[in-house]
Parts: sequence; structure tokens; C-alpha cells
Amino acid sequence: MRFRRKFLAKAVLLVVVFAVAGLIVMRLWNWVIPGLIVDAHMIDYPRAIGLLVLCRILFGGFRGYGGHGGCRGGRWQHWQRMTPEERDKIRGGTASMSGERSAP
Repeated sequence: MRFRRKFLAKAVLLVVVFAVAGLIVMRLWNWVIPGLIVDAHMIDYPRAIGLLVLCRILFGGFRGYGGHGGCRGGRWQHWQRMTPEERDKIRGGTASMSGERSAP
């Protein structure tokens, strides 16, 4: 029973966030784009949702970032497992590429 309530609460929250994001996209589009582009039209709410989904597909994908930290989390964990010597070696390699020298 508790799992169902948590699942329902998350689903409702997701729908609300998506609806608010669509409203924000619509308002921003209608505020900015017609002023910048001469022949641009104002969009309605369904088109704003469509634009939001299209941008998510093209630029963000539908992979979730919750909990697992995405790609950056794996790099951070790898960095944490390194010895201080390995970290210094990487820092020295990065510093030498930018023309800086690491401290001896």
C-alpha cells in the first residue's frame, strides 16, 4: 500500500512539473520570440508541450538523472578511488597542457 502511494505521488508530481514546464515554455516563447523574429507566431499550450518534448528528445534524451548521478557521478567515484600520486599525475598532465606548471 505504501509503495502505491509513493508511486502515485511521484506520478502526480511528474505530471504537475511537466504541466508547469509547458506553461513556462509557452509564456517565454510568447514573450521573447515574437519580439525577436518578425514572422514568428505566438504558440498555444499544446504546442508548448510539443516543443518541450521535442527539445527533450533532441537535446536531453529521456534518461533519468535521479539517484545514480549520471555520467559525472562515475567520474567522481573514480577520482575518489585514486591515490594522491595518481591525482597529482593527472593534475600535472592537465597543467602542462595549459602551459602552467604544477608545484613540486
